[in-house]
Amino acid sequence: MPATILEPAISDRLAQLDWNTIRASLCELGYALTSAFLTPQECVELIRLYPSNSAFRSHIIMARYRFGRGDYKYFQYPLPPLVQQLREHSYAYLAPIANEWNAVLGARDVFPAKHANLLAICQNKGQNRATPLLLHYDAGDFNCLHQDLYGEVAFPLQLTCFLSQPERDYEGGEFVLVEQQPRAQSQAEVILPEQGEMVIFATRSRPVKGSRGYYRVNLRHGVSRVRRGTRFTLGVIYHDAE
Repeated sequence: MPATILEPAISDRLAQLDWNTIRASLCELGYALTSAFLTPQECVELIRLYPSNSAFRSHIIMARYRFGRGDYKYFQYPLPPLVQQLREHSYAYLAPIANEWNAVLGARDVFPAKHANLLAICQNKGQNRATPLLLHYDAGDFNCLHQDLYGEVAFPLQLTCFLSQPERDYEGGEFVLVEQQPRAQSQAEVILPEQGEMVIFATRSRPVKGSRGYYRVNLRHGVSRVRRGTRFTLGVIYHDAE
């Protein structure tokens, strides 16, 4: 398991991020890319968890469900300390953005300030299974465009931490985000982060300001085909699953 004591602490690292710039990028593009956040050693420690059975509640082979090729594993509670701290403390910075989006779109839902309170709402709706996951891709693998919705409660933002180094560990395997605006062609963003960097992005939709106010645009994300090597990522979803 990753060390319980993280130096510097995840909360301290999050406090050092430029959240004004992150918010602006999320509002303009639907995603934001951070600088290196996890250390190389932390990335390696998370990857080393993957063969374990005890750390995870479920193992999904994508081809069985026509999700793509590759596989992923959902963590079970309690989460590894690094994953727990990242999920809990990053939520506090994203909840105000989520509530701002809901307000401009006229949605009545207000997300609580603390992540524990969001999980309590999930539990009341029958969503009590952990959703953070590790994803694994080898050469030829890919992930079809999708949205990570697991029940009635769905937090509108999530993040992915990139645990492998492109060009060294793998080639291809770009992170792809596709936005579909009403009555317009789809627009794709293709991102290839370095090891330890994070992409924060819209889970399902985001608000866009038009001539008559704000309207909702839908987004899906996926992974292009890995051409060589092995690619691992950590996905942090804030709502739990049914």
